[in-house]
Amino acid sequence: MENIFGRTLPELTELAVSLGMPKFRGKQLVEWLYKKSVTDFAAMQNLPKDFRSKLAAGYVIDRAARVDRLDSADGRTSKFLLSFSDGAGVETVLMRQPYGNSICVSSQVGCSMGCRFCASTLHGMVRNLTAGEMLAQTFYINDLLQEEGQKVDTIVIMGSGEPLTNYDNVLGYIRLLHEDYCLGMSYRSITLSTSGIVPHIYRLAEEGLPINLSISLHAPEQELRSELMPINKKYPLADVIKAGREYGEKTHRRVTYEYILIDGVNDNLQQAKELASLLRGQLASVNLIPINPVAERNWNRPSLARIEFFEKYLADHHIAVTVRREMGNDIQAACGQLRNKHIK
Repeated sequence: MENIFGRTLPELTELAVSLGMPKFRGKQLVEWLYKKSVTDFAAMQNLPKDFRSKLAAGYVIDRAARVDRLDSADGRTSKFLLSFSDGAGVETVLMRQPYGNSICVSSQVGCSMGCRFCASTLHGMVRNLTAGEMLAQTFYINDLLQEEGQKVDTIVIMGSGEPLTNYDNVLGYIRLLHEDYCLGMSYRSITLSTSGIVPHIYRLAEEGLPINLSISLHAPEQELRSELMPINKKYPLADVIKAGREYGEKTHRRVTYEYILIDGVNDNLQQAKELASLLRGQLASVNLIPINPVAERNWNRPSLARIEFFEKYLADHHIAVTVRREMGNDIQAACGQLRNKHIK
């Protein structure tokens, strides 16, 4: 049984024609899937009965099912463990921000990057997610919000997995989000986060999509970054920075460099100096992230004074900088923690 959730209008039109239907049936099918969020072919009442029967005999609408949910005490963050028909589980997070509802979407089941501070990679990578499975995460939360008269406003592809090693599925998902017959989201409302897959950063710059790029940096020099992020041995820091610079110049979009602050590891004065020097003159900003402690990693967050010192040094040296607002610390909001709990 083939899953049709996540197929585009041309693909669904082709399917309709292959089952002996006129082309306009594809558009009707799209409306049921993405505008009315219907998951049962039998409920698609303006489709001929024989068409519905053929669809039900050979296809499914595989949406995400909830396994677990955690809600923060302040009610602003909700973390979901969602599963698909093969039992694979992924995490998706809803963050109710002052500027609207933002969701963090996973692009892979698990992760192969091996970053030492991250829970997602503890059990390795199981598989890539399809465009439809990423869309299913989005629709699961959007349907919940619609019950409150709200919707998903912004999306960050920053959950479990490395989006740029699942390039085609991720781009298919982004393009589908933008389609008027789907969610009609502005590309500028979408952020993709990467650990620095250099060839695909250049490839993404050529797509002509004004999405936001976020690069996980976490150290301003080669040796430490390689220790924290093994992918740095394949794509060295200098090459990552060069790719980020050229992405900003090509797209005229400001690149965000994510920098997890870890007590006694990457938060001293010399590292602040090196980071400022590294990014000087680039169309970029730094997002400082005090680490969400992961039990298996045994690292701690810096003191508030140390965080403020690091932020001030960058700002004083003309680097645009913010400290990520903390949301969901009480519900294990770091990527992979809820899934790992269920694996155990």
